[in-house]
Amino acid sequence: MAEFTMELNDEQKEVRDWLHGFAADVIRPAAAEWDEREETPWPVIQEAAKVGIYSLDFYAQQYFDPTGLGIPMAMEELFWGDAGIALSIVGTGLAAVGVLANGTEEQIGTWIPQMYGDAGDVKVAAFCSSEPDAGSDVASMRTRAVYDEAKDEWVLNGTKTWATNGGIANVHVVVAVVDPELGSKGHASFIIPPGTEGLSQGQKFKKHGIRASHTAEVVLDNVRVPGSCLLGGKEKLDERLARAREKARQGGERVKNAAMATFEASRPAVGAMAVGTARAAYEVALDYATTREQFGRPIVDNQGVAFQLADMRTSIDAARLLVWRASWMAVNGKPFTAAEGSMSKLFASETAKKVTGQAIQILGGNGYTREYPVERMHRDAAIYTIFEGTSEIQRLVIARTLAGVPIR
Repeated sequence: MAEFTMELNDEQKEVRDWLHGFAADVIRPAAAEWDEREETPWPVIQEAAKVGIYSLDFYAQQYFDPTGLGIPMAMEELFWGDAGIALSIVGTGLAAVGVLANGTEEQIGTWIPQMYGDAGDVKVAAFCSSEPDAGSDVASMRTRAVYDEAKDEWVLNGTKTWATNGGIANVHVVVAVVDPELGSKGHASFIIPPGTEGLSQGQKFKKHGIRASHTAEVVLDNVRVPGSCLLGGKEKLDERLARAREKARQGGERVKNAAMATFEASRPAVGAMAVGTARAAYEVALDYATTREQFGRPIVDNQGVAFQLADMRTSIDAARLLVWRASWMAVNGKPFTAAEGSMSKLFASETAKKVTGQAIQILGGNGYTREYPVERMHRDAAIYTIFEGTSEIQRLVIARTLAGVPIR
């Protein structure tokens, strides 16, 4: 087990600097254009693939970093560049985590490479969990998966929403209900291979922020997939469902469902994204405050501005430490006994929202215009308190964990 440290090693520093250079030289110059176009920035993703950032190898190296800091470090630097473009680059990762968290070794080896493609033929993947009537309330999920034993196939029907890369993905990972009587414990995850009949893109959303990232509905109409596309396999599913039924009869401990296993693994990474956006806005505000003069002196000479900058930097550093702690715990098998993963996402996402707003205030009228990037950063930051579990849900998770009772 790697010791917890706040000091990056030489290899990590080299990777961080490489990512920072790509974010500064490739992502940032393209940010405003793709935000306005509200389209997937395929040329930027292709550039990331060419240099090895958008690849299974790079993702795996960071994911299996024994210190746990590889993924949060990468997320922070890319999202420092621009949140919308960065999410287009890393959005496939959520589907990959879904397979890593729930799949067999064979499924991992078969499907994750197809999620990324290669530098000459870039692909993306989508993780589909939320539904029009089932966001935080996963027990209300309606998408059904029914097993056709005669053909060893699963038949899926339903509509997913808020899916990053939904409809344009090469591979979709879909969470569906297999046993309605078990509520959220009766869910399973399925691979939908490329070109599968019955899967189509529904509405593409026009969003407040992260507009360079494609978000859409995914419609499943009698989608048939082989039994091998059930993540973890049917034997493992049957065992899990049997345990859930027994626990339900006994009123015992909860059994985690497939979607929650994915979200728990990814929450610190979302926190790192928020840290990157907050840091970017803070740096713009600091530079502006030290160069912008009013009444014959830089505005940073005023306590009202200087104290805001002090609070912004303090919150950013605190958020990063919470993210790093949770990431180290996760990779080293330390249980989140105080919901540390949710803590990291909650504090970092709220910090990003607050810091980007403070940056606009420091820039004044300029901050409110699209001539300066903090306006876009503030729009982008709003998503962190919403996706992969709202701030309210994170507080609920933390409170339930601390109290040991099902707080509502």
